[in-house]
Amino acid sequence: MKGYLYNRLLSSNYVSYWLILCLDILLSVMGTVMACLIIRHFTPVELPGSTICLIALVSCTVSVISFYVFKTYRLVIRHSTLREQWRFGAAAVMKIGLICVAMPWLGALLTSQQIIVGAIFDLMFTLIALATARIAMLILYDYLMARLAQRGSRILIYGVGDKSVSMATRLRNNPSYGVAGFYTFGLDYKSYRLGNLPVYYFRNEADFRFITLRYKIESILFPDYESARAEQDRLIRYCEKNKVKVLVSPPVDEVSGDQQMRAPIREIRIEDLLGRDEIRISMDEIIANFRNKTIMVTGAAGSIGSELCRQLATFGVEKLVLFDNAETPMHNIRLELEERFPELEFIPIIGDVRLHTRLDYAFHTYRPQIVFHAAAYKHVPLMEENPCEAVLVNVTGSRNVADKCIEYDVEKMIMISTDKAVNPTNVMGCTKRLAEIYVQSLGLAIETGKIAGRTKFVTTRFGNVLGSNGSVIPRFREQIAKGGPVTVTHPEITRFFMTIPEACRLVMEAATMATGTQIFVFDMGKSVKIADMARRMIELAGLEPDKDIKIEYMGLRSGEKLYEEVLSSTENTLPTSHDRIRIAKVREYDYADACEVTEKLRRFSVVGEIPEMVRLMKRTVPEFRSLNSQFERFDIEIQSVKIGNTNAN
Repeated sequence: MKGYLYNRLLSSNYVSYWLILCLDILLSVMGTVMACLIIRHFTPVELPGSTICLIALVSCTVSVISFYVFKTYRLVIRHSTLREQWRFGAAAVMKIGLICVAMPWLGALLTSQQIIVGAIFDLMFTLIALATARIAMLILYDYLMARLAQRGSRILIYGVGDKSVSMATRLRNNPSYGVAGFYTFGLDYKSYRLGNLPVYYFRNEADFRFITLRYKIESILFPDYESARAEQDRLIRYCEKNKVKVLVSPPVDEVSGDQQMRAPIREIRIEDLLGRDEIRISMDEIIANFRNKTIMVTGAAGSIGSELCRQLATFGVEKLVLFDNAETPMHNIRLELEERFPELEFIPIIGDVRLHTRLDYAFHTYRPQIVFHAAAYKHVPLMEENPCEAVLVNVTGSRNVADKCIEYDVEKMIMISTDKAVNPTNVMGCTKRLAEIYVQSLGLAIETGKIAGRTKFVTTRFGNVLGSNGSVIPRFREQIAKGGPVTVTHPEITRFFMTIPEACRLVMEAATMATGTQIFVFDMGKSVKIADMARRMIELAGLEPDKDIKIEYMGLRSGEKLYEEVLSSTENTLPTSHDRIRIAKVREYDYADACEVTEKLRRFSVVGEIPEMVRLMKRTVPEFRSLNSQFERFDIEIQSVKIGNTNAN
């Protein structure tokens, strides 16, 4: 029974304010009665009991008025601050003033001495009673929270900044975690206390083991990604070695479907450590660029497309058109948008960019003003085995979307490309480069007046996104959960990585700053060795690489590079106003030639003429050299023809 009442008490976040109001009124009246008793015994003029009852009745009435005016009963006691205490003093003073005004009208004859003494003692007793009651409530609340904390996981919160203190406050009501204190490196905060919690310190791993064992610490909680990255080679390493969990609190906007301000906590992931500091973007300009406009996103159910939709939904767009051929992912993003953004008007359309009629329906019906083209096939080995589908989706599909943008007078089309389009070694990368060529040549043809239209075409290139569907990180995570082995293609293979929200913010920044037909290249930072990333993921899981979980090397897959490039050797870049975005200067193609090539590729892909299709791709994109692929033979053929022509000349 005791445990039941205890849990029932803790299950409510707030005590009813009507109960608090009644308690305050009772204490206020008691203060008035005690003041009357003081007058009765310590002043020469007698104060009858009937007069005391009358004054108590008046005190009750005016207390209701005073506390209602200053809303003292609506203050959340456990979150109240000293700045808010003036309300109690003001309410008490107002009560005393109203009593003094009311006394002559009620026939209560008191001397001026009695009124002065009574007012002083009434004010003093009332304030003492109200303060004592609230202190008692806080003591009781802290006691119950301490009992509750003993039931939850014992954690230390890293840092002593505002975010750390705020996190400790928000976790006081969480039955899953018991905050034992704060944790910092060095002696600067030795013996300090914050929010009635101690600040512990560490200087080395021995200090870490001492604190965690002595206070039975199960987890270290980082209040944000930045602090976790700063400690990834020290404190997080200590946690990994000593089997202490590492937790992080992600930003509120990453908690999908949660409209309330909560304290989301999860175990740290490799994506959190590989990410970088928050990107500086011109949010006001971006929002102004998209507000009150109808925007269409192709590939809206994919990793990049869905994140674009989430961010666009916060910009006050008039209408959001989601276009994708994947039914279940589209259903999932629809449910998420309905829950998170109930005021947003969005239209999910099941369709394929390869089909003119379905695209025409979307453009004709909803008349988008801006189009984000994210629909594409992206998996390198799969597209090497299915090159016709890669051409139909990545090349023909992009051409279809671009042509519809011209036909329906779209203001701007932003195409999502990839660093694999630079000096491509696989079919997927070459098809993305061919899509860039068509879109760029179309935009330049409009700018030079060769064809009619006003659409601006913007292309954005970036590398791998962390945690995207089918990417290496989810694959490694599954393999670790199954006990291994973790499979890596090559010990030296490296890749550039970017978080999905980061990539989408840069895409929208590039779309905002674009002034014409441009290809924007994103600064991807430093490349990451995949084998090192696999080892780190195993360590974050509390396991030891090559002991608990084996790492096996499978060899490069068809079309894969050891090292990805951001720009080809034939290109250079120009700076922009954003230090993470540059403009690529690329070879320009004539629009008529681009049309002829894309149409031939479409015909070859429809009838399955793979050799002729790949040969044409290599002639159109000379830097396309297949690697570890069945199509390497075509490179030899083309090179032989070039040598033969040179000798003939």
